[in-house]
Amino acid sequence: MVGGGYGGATAAKYLRLLSDRRIEVTLVEPEPDFVSCPLSNLVVGGMRTMADITRPYDGLVERWGVRRVRERATAIDADRRRVRLASGATLAYDRLVLAPGVDMLWDEVQGSRAANAAGTVLHAWKAGPETAALRRQLEAMADGGVCAIVIPETPYRCPPGPYERACLVAAYFRRAKPKSKLLIVDANGDVTSKGALFKKAWAELYPGMIEYRPEFKAVAVDAAARTVKFEVQEDLRADVLNLLPPMRAGDLAVQAGLANANGRWCQVDFLSYESTVAKDIHVIGDAIQVAQAMPKSGHMANSHAKVCAAAIVARLAGWEVDPQPMLGNTCYSFVSADEAVHVASVHHYAAAQKTMLPVPGAGGLSAARNAEEARLAQAWAANIWSDMLE
Repeated sequence: MVGGGYGGATAAKYLRLLSDRRIEVTLVEPEPDFVSCPLSNLVVGGMRTMADITRPYDGLVERWGVRRVRERATAIDADRRRVRLASGATLAYDRLVLAPGVDMLWDEVQGSRAANAAGTVLHAWKAGPETAALRRQLEAMADGGVCAIVIPETPYRCPPGPYERACLVAAYFRRAKPKSKLLIVDANGDVTSKGALFKKAWAELYPGMIEYRPEFKAVAVDAAARTVKFEVQEDLRADVLNLLPPMRAGDLAVQAGLANANGRWCQVDFLSYESTVAKDIHVIGDAIQVAQAMPKSGHMANSHAKVCAAAIVARLAGWEVDPQPMLGNTCYSFVSADEAVHVASVHHYAAAQKTMLPVPGAGGLSAARNAEEARLAQAWAANIWSDMLE
């Protein structure tokens, strides 16, 4: 098991749970603790701390008997069934579950790699040090300054995430820097998720503070001048630039030749999440080429992991793999410190098309933002973290 995020941690636990602890599971994850991307925008907005979104891996080890290897996996040898670690050591496997998350297509936005490495222009799209660093940039910005959130074309991790971030940064500005302004600069033609709900929140909660600009595709960034260049429009300067480059499956999957969908995403068999190009390697989470209406979200990665774990247990036991798996997803977005909205969906396996399809009439959107949804969002986080890690 490589990767300890929403997909990887869940798969590690459920492989042990569903096999009655008969399958030996090794989790390769270099980070000391799990840090949640969902809810991390509350840290950016100053409503939560990093400690609030951080949980230990201890339960996987102590309760479920998962072996923990705190190293980074650097290569996969599919022929020899080996994973190479940064130390030079190798781990053998019978089945490999890969949950590599996403990495950035830095070359799509000239100068973005250097700007990010210098700590000047951050994406903060992997919860951790950049989350806290972006918060510090906002705190250091003078009242009357401009923050720009630059969004890539879909697909990217967490479709509503940038718009939620805009709400929570604006909530901070409204409280502490009321002369400031937030620009949402979007390569897409419109808000990609919960559009009407977000736009209503912007208009009613943050009038005159948030400006949304669609069809602005970033092509370059000048870190020294804090300027973004676009494919068509004039350059934009901001005091805080939060630029999200285009994304693809994590580096390990790409280097292993598993990203067989346009060199960006990994195609899988949705009955087991086994790679379509590598036998006995399963890929889950944000790294896969998703099915129709399937978001790249933490909850969806958790759902992938359970189907994948059940399929592996069945195959190793000589049982039939479930021919009709179903997936559920709920995604909450805070629009202020104490109000949220959600989108939910259910997906079923369509054997004729060999893919997952949304179940008609299942799921849906919030009718309106409210405080009850904010409480439900906190409960969702507590429950899914427990489901993954305890």
